[in-house]
Amino acid sequence: MVLQTIHFLVSKARLCPAPSSLLLLLVLLMSLFSFQTTRATPSTRPEVRRPLPGCQVLCQVAPTKASMKLFPVSVLMEEAEPAAGAEEESGGPMRGDDRSAPGPQSAAVGQVGVGPAKKKKPKLLNKLDKSIKAEIDGAEKLRKKGQLDEALRAFEALVRRYPQSPRARYGQAQTEDDLAEKRRSNELLQRAISSYRDAAELPDATPDLLRAALRRRAERQQFLGRMRGSLATLERLTQIFPEDIGLKNDLGVAHLLLGDNKGAKQVYEQVLAVAPGNGFAKVHYGFILKSENKIAESIPYLREGLESGEPGTDDGRFYFHLGDALQRVGDESAYRWYELGHRRGHFASVWQRSLYNVDGLKAQPWWTPQETGYTDLVKTLERNWRTIRDEALAVMDRRTASFVPEEENLREKGEWGQYTLWQQGKKVGNACQGVPRTCALLERYPEATGCKRGQVKFSVMQPGTHVWPHTGPTNCRLRLHLGLVVPRPGCRIRCTNQTREWEEGRVLIFDDSFEHEVWQDANGYRLILIVDVWHPELTPYQRQTLSPI
Repeated sequence: MVLQTIHFLVSKARLCPAPSSLLLLLVLLMSLFSFQTTRATPSTRPEVRRPLPGCQVLCQVAPTKASMKLFPVSVLMEEAEPAAGAEEESGGPMRGDDRSAPGPQSAAVGQVGVGPAKKKKPKLLNKLDKSIKAEIDGAEKLRKKGQLDEALRAFEALVRRYPQSPRARYGQAQTEDDLAEKRRSNELLQRAISSYRDAAELPDATPDLLRAALRRRAERQQFLGRMRGSLATLERLTQIFPEDIGLKNDLGVAHLLLGDNKGAKQVYEQVLAVAPGNGFAKVHYGFILKSENKIAESIPYLREGLESGEPGTDDGRFYFHLGDALQRVGDESAYRWYELGHRRGHFASVWQRSLYNVDGLKAQPWWTPQETGYTDLVKTLERNWRTIRDEALAVMDRRTASFVPEEENLREKGEWGQYTLWQQGKKVGNACQGVPRTCALLERYPEATGCKRGQVKFSVMQPGTHVWPHTGPTNCRLRLHLGLVVPRPGCRIRCTNQTREWEEGRVLIFDDSFEHEVWQDANGYRLILIVDVWHPELTPYQRQTLSPI
């Protein structure tokens, strides 16, 4: 149950969402044929999250200040938004309509309750509870049969008659929890959270009941986005049960949910000091090291954690980050890990490694305007490219030929900046005041300005820049590049095994959920306009209801 809970936590954020998850030697050869076109009936396509570390939640994106928080609070609260991404990639939160693709055998990253399996049946009854066992069993039977209203009345009656019975209060909490799930009621869930606390605070609660009640309380607090409350609950648990490695691992995740990588790192260092082979701690610790740009140091922890096969380690985000780290140190075994991640159901293919996807969308690395159906947008951009270029140059720092620096840690070397106009389907501040004619042109195309899983921005890249191979977070968008200032030769982009060059006044279209890489080896800066658009096969309903990235 706990494994599914975090998947649901990050995909729904609340019970009541606002209207609006053996290496092969011939991997490289096989991967060349892995990006085949697939289709499904638009009205029946489900959203699939192929899990990564989120957040902005154990994020699919490369390590950044904004994205290296495993499960930041923003992705768990309906009104919050993730930070802006970089030119070739933006990090995706686990929320909204995303759901896990791998299936029930795949554990969520950072789930509450990870730890050694308990072989012994938990002892939940103290002396008082044993004396009223028949009545407790009767109420519990009603709960397990799904007669929740009757079960709740029975447990409430027991609590009134035996207010010092931990098992009766625990049963009440469980029933309120079940009813909250059934009725999708936050109010009932809050009652359950309080009842779990009440059961644990009774003086004669057994250790097993105390552990179970507080653990479930922490889990449900996380579900409601109350991360600090969950952290406090887990801190209390680890104080009561200091030898429990599983609880320590949970505590590390709670720190990550708050974006506290430093606190999480300390917890996992403590775990690995006493349990150096703990795979769950290893894979999370490796992820944190990678977030600190300690690429080589992160590799053995990520690799050994995945190889352990322990619950909570078989997650696409860890395959993603291990492969990315290996690529950055020039180790070709990265693609064997990507292939394994694909075979485990985390990636659509070795090349297409986005994790927040709608299943069945046409998948190919490069597109023509005719294939997208957005020919009018493309023609408008190409007809007006000089106007767009001149406005971009006017807001660019002429002395340094730069915008705001890219912060996604995607560069091996060089300088790369951006000037964002739209992010997640919304205008960014007063940015359009500097480029009014460009914005006026774009506002005619809601497939771009309303793309909640993309951006519209200028991008300037200086000579000598190399952007690591990487993939974007979702297959729900296509990316248009309009060449504005393109010195030649030397400016090129690879998507899968095809490399192309920008041209001034021309649009390139590619699917950035496929692996791509950029080189800028020209003598002057390269300036382009990036316009993300919805994947053309998404329905109007999907475009309206998909969560922002």
